[in-house]
Amino acid sequence: MKPFVFQNPTRLYFGEGQIRHLTEEAKKLGGRVLLVYGGGSIKRNGVYEAVMNALREAGAEAVELSGVDPNPRISTVRNGVQLIREHRLQWVLAVGGGSVIDCAKAIAAAAVFEGDFWEVVSRKASPKGALPLGTVLTLAATGSEMNGGSVITNEETQEKLGWGSPFTFPRFSILDPAYTASVPRDQTVYGIADMMSHVFEQYFHHDANAPVQDGFCEAILRAIVDAAPRLVEDLGNVELRGTILYCGTMALNGTLSMGVTGDWADHDMEHAVSAVYDIPHGGGLAILFPHWMDKASAQYPEKFAQMAVNVFGVKPDGKTPAELAKEGIGALRAFWKSIGAPTRLADYGIDDSKLRVMAEKATAFGPIGRFIQLNAEDVADIYRKAL
Repeated sequence: MKPFVFQNPTRLYFGEGQIRHLTEEAKKLGGRVLLVYGGGSIKRNGVYEAVMNALREAGAEAVELSGVDPNPRISTVRNGVQLIREHRLQWVLAVGGGSVIDCAKAIAAAAVFEGDFWEVVSRKASPKGALPLGTVLTLAATGSEMNGGSVITNEETQEKLGWGSPFTFPRFSILDPAYTASVPRDQTVYGIADMMSHVFEQYFHHDANAPVQDGFCEAILRAIVDAAPRLVEDLGNVELRGTILYCGTMALNGTLSMGVTGDWADHDMEHAVSAVYDIPHGGGLAILFPHWMDKASAQYPEKFAQMAVNVFGVKPDGKTPAELAKEGIGALRAFWKSIGAPTRLADYGIDDSKLRVMAEKATAFGPIGRFIQLNAEDVADIYRKAL
């Protein structure tokens, strides 16, 4: 285990009825707020009305920025900054899933940044601060509600890049499982694949003496494997929604990465795919991750054998690590397929015409990954096998 420093400043309000805390938080942050959300679902399911009632009770007035895309665009960030400056807004409230929160983080930081914020996203500059940010979560997936990370797409250059800052941790996040109960099956499945992928990215490391971290990862994965099949057949089940919601938050709030160095190559690979083809992030991860596992387990089968036994219940008797690894990866493939996740890039109409383009985008800053390192040729090979 490596030395580490851990701090997470986000106040989490978890459970049904927690929207009542929005009023007290709004009173602390000021009366002029940018309300950021996606499509019309929050107006159909009652979340918008609940948020507006809480803001009115606090005496806050909201300027709205709607229409955030599933892969949030830098152009939307720029529009949000313009609204903040035009109306002299004091803080930002994101109501939605990870894409909305990621966009709101960029807006909050860009509002106090001199210059074009793509310079920050593309790692040519660093943010100097951010407006206060709060979130009301409506989709269990990314964990963005309790971390400082964000992913933004530049639609003009077809780049999708992750960035992050201590300035962009939400001040508070409200997680009511009932607010996720209207999420359709496909989006529910994508969120499940995304949060499992976050756990895998931190689980596959080479650091010694990390049984607690590995145990945390395995416990979250087991909880998802148990709850997800029941949830996709009973989408309105608030108890199951709560389990999945909590798993998604814990998967990426820093707890699992204390003292270990994860991989994250699969996220780099998927970002390149969805930058070019604009596919759902969770769907892309479900397609790519097993192929990365095939490649990585050929070099380091032991950790995959551990996953097979401790997450998927594979019986270890008389089997080599390589045999257990193969069974575990097969169990993951079967699990994701059973809940309706896509299995091939062809499911999204992707062929081999842009494999090299995507591979070069994925490795634009050099080789990716830490558990194993991948260059552009390696990435293109994984894409090819995933077709």
